[in-house]
Amino acid sequence: ELMESLGQKYPDFTFIDMFLPPLQDLPDNHFDFVITFQVIEHIEPDSFFLAEAARVLKPGGKFYLTTVNKKFSLTRNPWHVREYYADGLQQLMEKHFSNVITEGVHGNDKVMKYYEENKKSVERITKFDIFNLQYRLPRTWLQVPYDLANRLSRNSLSNQNNSLVNSIQVDDYFLSNDPENSLDFFYTGIK
Repeated sequence: ELMESLGQKYPDFTFIDMFLPPLQDLPDNHFDFVITFQVIEHIEPDSFFLAEAARVLKPGGKFYLTTVNKKFSLTRNPWHVREYYADGLQQLMEKHFSNVITEGVHGNDKVMKYYEENKKSVERITKFDIFNLQYRLPRTWLQVPYDLANRLSRNSLSNQNNSLVNSIQVDDYFLSNDPENSLDFFYTGIK
C-alpha cells in the first residue's frame, strides 16, 4: 500500500520495494543518486551492498548513506548486524567509490541533553545484565527483549521530561566535518 500511495503522490518518481543486495534488475550506470538512510547496519554483506550501489550509479553519481555511530550507541541493538566507527566505514566505502565525503549528524545542547537522559535510562536497565549477555547471546534472541526495554526506557524518559522530548525538532540537528564525534554518520560516496 505504501509504495502504491507514494507512486500516486509522486508520479514522476519510481518506488521499488525489494530485499537487497543485490539490486536486482537495476541496470548498470543508470542512477544519479542512491539514497540509503539507516540501512547498511541491517545488511550482512555490507561490502556487496556498497558494490551494488556503485554499480547502478552513473559515473559521477552520488551515494548517500546514514548510519549510527557505534561510539555513541547506548547498548547493543540486536536489529543491527553491525555498527561502524568513522574510519572503518570510510575505509569500507573507499573500496567502492572514487571519493568519499565524511560528515556527521550532530545535535545541539537540547539534543545532547536528551541523549544523556536516555543514556541514564538505558543504564538503569542494563545494570541488571551482570553477565554482559547483550554481547554474548545471538542477536536474534535479544530482539523482543530489546524492543520491550527500549519502549520502556523511551516512555519513561518521555514521562519524566516530556517538555524536552517534545521540544526537539529537525532544526536541532546539524552536519559537520567531524563524523568521529557525531551521533550518526552522513557519508557521500561519489562514483
